Amino acid sequence: MHLYATVAASGFRRHATYRVATAAGVFTNTVFGFITAYTYIALWHERPHLGGYDQSMALTYVWIGQALFATSSLMGGGFQDELIERIRNGDIAVDLHRPADLQAWWLSADLGRAGYQLLARGALPMACGALAFDLALPASAGTWACFLLSVALGVVVSFALRYLVVLSVFWLMDGTGIVAVSGLSTLFFSGMLLPLNAFPGDLGRIALVLPWSALLQVPADILLGRHTGTGLAGALAFQAGWAVVLLGAGRLLQSAATRKVVVQGG
Repeated sequence: MHLYATVAASGFRRHATYRVATAAGVFTNTVFGFITAYTYIALWHERPHLGGYDQSMALTYVWIGQALFATSSLMGGGFQDELIERIRNGDIAVDLHRPADLQAWWLSADLGRAGYQLLARGALPMACGALAFDLALPASAGTWACFLLSVALGVVVSFALRYLVVLSVFWLMDGTGIVAVSGLSTLFFSGMLLPLNAFPGDLGRIALVLPWSALLQVPADILLGRHTGTGLAGALAFQAGWAVVLLGAGRLLQSAATRKVVVQGG
């Protein structure tokens, strides 16, 4: 455990060195937050209580989305590009000979990255949103603690989904297409474009039980107080369940992929 804690700390420090990129990300998230917020104001003016949210809750949802955009890698990225390249150029063979589990190593690094992104690219846009709009933020420390736990579980689910995408490169040899499809799927089914509660009919019901909802929709609803008591426990269990299932699937696919590693060109 000490090894993986060190890897997580290293992932945090690594991303903390990119200060200009972080500042650009904070600016981008804040600008898009304002654009989306005013779009939501117009939408909720026409459709009050859409998805069970009032306007204040909808605006809060916008800024939660901006806070978690980089944290939960809703557009992909993080370890994904680096590990794909290591598979393509054969460096993965070195990784497989290390005295550490491949999946646990990259999960630890991604948790460190996510922790930094939550503090740097999450807190600042949220603070700007809170200053500019009347947000429905909870006063209870317990609600915030449950939200942070939910965010952590969402990051694990996000990692597990992206890890499956990366492992497909063992067979495809090029991850460009599947990464693009994965990114679009995550944006749509996480609720980043529109809360899943607002999706019509069966589409909404299906979207809410897919693993992508664990990345944004579930943490947002916890912070907004829509999950309490047994409902809160069920929401966290939903995230934890998907994390276990997807990490298990990643473990099985990793085992199949690494039985015989073929390095391109050799």
